[in-house]
Amino acid sequence: MRRHLQDKLWPIGIGLLLLAYSVWGLQTDFGPIRAVIDRTESIVYDQRLLLTLPADPEPDERVVIVDIDEKSLAELGRWPWSRAVVAQLVERLWDYGAVVIAFDIVFAEAERNIVEEVAGAVDHPEAKERLLALRPHFDGDRLLAERIAEGDTVLGYVLHGDRTEGHAGVLPPPSLQGFEVDGRPLALTRFPAYTGNLPILQEHAAGAGFFTVVPDDDGVVRRAPLVLGHDGSVYASLALETVRLYQLIDGFELRTGALGDHQSVDAVDLGGAILRTDARGRAIIPYRGPRGSFHYISAADIIAERADPELLIGSIALVGTSAVGLFDLRATPVGSVYPGVEVHANLIAGILDESFPHRPAWADGADLVTVLGLGLIAAIAMPFLGPVATLLLALLLLGGISAWNLWAWTEHGLVLGYAPIVFTISSITVLNLGWGFLFEHRRRNVMRKRFGEYVPPELVDEMSERPDHFGFEGETRELTILFADIRSFTTISEPLDAGALKDLLNRFFTPMTRVIFENRGTIDKYVGDMIMAFWGAPLPDPDHRRHAVRAALGMLREAARLREAFTAEGLPPIHIGVGLNSGVANVGDMGSEYRRAYTALGDAVNLASRVESATKSYGVAFAVTAYTKEGLEDEFAFRELDCVRVKGKKEPVTLFEVVGPLDELTDDQRQRLARHEEALRLFRERRWDEAEALFRALAEARIDDRPDACAELHLQRIEELRAADPGEGWDGVFDRTEK
Repeated sequence: MRRHLQDKLWPIGIGLLLLAYSVWGLQTDFGPIRAVIDRTESIVYDQRLLLTLPADPEPDERVVIVDIDEKSLAELGRWPWSRAVVAQLVERLWDYGAVVIAFDIVFAEAERNIVEEVAGAVDHPEAKERLLALRPHFDGDRLLAERIAEGDTVLGYVLHGDRTEGHAGVLPPPSLQGFEVDGRPLALTRFPAYTGNLPILQEHAAGAGFFTVVPDDDGVVRRAPLVLGHDGSVYASLALETVRLYQLIDGFELRTGALGDHQSVDAVDLGGAILRTDARGRAIIPYRGPRGSFHYISAADIIAERADPELLIGSIALVGTSAVGLFDLRATPVGSVYPGVEVHANLIAGILDESFPHRPAWADGADLVTVLGLGLIAAIAMPFLGPVATLLLALLLLGGISAWNLWAWTEHGLVLGYAPIVFTISSITVLNLGWGFLFEHRRRNVMRKRFGEYVPPELVDEMSERPDHFGFEGETRELTILFADIRSFTTISEPLDAGALKDLLNRFFTPMTRVIFENRGTIDKYVGDMIMAFWGAPLPDPDHRRHAVRAALGMLREAARLREAFTAEGLPPIHIGVGLNSGVANVGDMGSEYRRAYTALGDAVNLASRVESATKSYGVAFAVTAYTKEGLEDEFAFRELDCVRVKGKKEPVTLFEVVGPLDELTDDQRQRLARHEEALRLFRERRWDEAEALFRALAEARIDDRPDACAELHLQRIEELRAADPGEGWDGVFDRTEK
């Protein structure tokens, strides 16, 4: 019992360290950690919001979006429209019965009077004077000002931080004078610059509000300021000012609290309606649903009097745009392409309903207590539980906190922490499951014992993780099989005693095996100086051909390195031949009750062995069949050697030499490959003289100071075919009688 408890001290201790790390993460202001926590909580918030939104929300009848959409641009022309057109839109909205018109648009620049432009082109003084007398009748800004003065109109403007742009237009009077409470400055976000409306328009409007929205760090709009600071005063948002006029409220107050050296803004009191915000006066936007959760009416339909009057009577008409080219589309939790005007519609509806989600002041303390409590339960209890019980406890804790979090959100609009709690429970669960699996290492050891001699360690690990993806039983797989052996091994071994020969073979097999393992191959067997390996089992390998060719080229490089080392030591130099074939074979754990081995059998295996033997006849170190070459022309260069019918097979097979990676070919190699391909074509067309000339040139040119045995072989065949005409049915295939 005592030993059992001692065994649990390590997982308990590490679990408590993870818990301490989570608590520190909740309390720290360290930039990277804070950023990760905030980003994770934002993702959780988005998913929670999407999960609880109604599938088909009912539009809020009090708010209608007057949309400057693609249809409006097509009918009325590109934006900006003339002030006369906008004035006509305002007049129609009053006629339809709108109570308040709010513009998610700023009119910062004066419109040029067409009379002044015409008068400027007239030279006659009297005519010019008469024209200029008509200016008031064509003053679009004044016309619009007169129309917006006919009712409660709220103009939009922008507060921003670009000092280089300075100021444009004018601002309305501030909502609240001064920026201090009890001698401490408000913690509001402040902007030094603005883009406001023309003075004539601002003077005739009933109110104005900023439509500045600052996305979170990930670019998603989740919050919007209800109030902002500028030049020592407080200004209201477009949504707040619109609702104030709609409800005939004279003004609003800020509810504040001490926050260090500043005064936090905890809520906005609008005529008794308490609108909760964060310390900087930002409210969480109460999205009602995806894009289109409010009534949209095309501005063109309103001007043309095609709109449904029932939608506009007694409503707030929010004028904005959803047209792509006007660049007022935002990323939000409910849609990555979301009209900015609908963001303000959601804010207006939220203010009217007093339904802003909020994170209360006590939320940080509640998160800390929850992390500590659930973390302690997990850290102390899980080391004493088995894997299934550990998972059940984790699911119970996570399910409980998820239900609590969701209930607080849906019933009370509370935004409570979730990600740190999930991290704490999940990390402690993973720790204990991993610790438990350490005691399951026997199964892994058995796997390594069974396959470690044949398969790379990383593949053994994969097999241990996915035991259902392979089996010891025999099965049919598509494989690529490799045979390799040392050339003239008998001659090399004769002068060596047993110890020296053993040492030489060990030095040969070790790097060759390493290369095969590095390319995910399986060693089948060693026989004398021969290696057999395959790809595609025991784990499936969709790219078995490519891995096998890369391994073979690596083996040739290792052989060259060994040759230099052996020569320097006075040992016989070694050369190897490698043959590959791809095809269907039987693979599995085969043998007797006394000895078994994981091996591959079948015609594909036999053909691979024949290909390796054939490398001697063609004077190449590495040959493959067409079945292996298939699909690899994008990475490797191949030289066709022959089309042969091997002993015991009826169907011919084409053999290729793997010259090397395409990106490593020299110009001489590329030219030689082209000449060789042309010589083969002439040979198969029975143009003996032309083929002989090309093959002879290739034979004389030599390859790396050695004869081109393939070219010499075809020269010999040309002589034989000249002497004995092969007949009309000759297909260029040669029968190999030797194995």
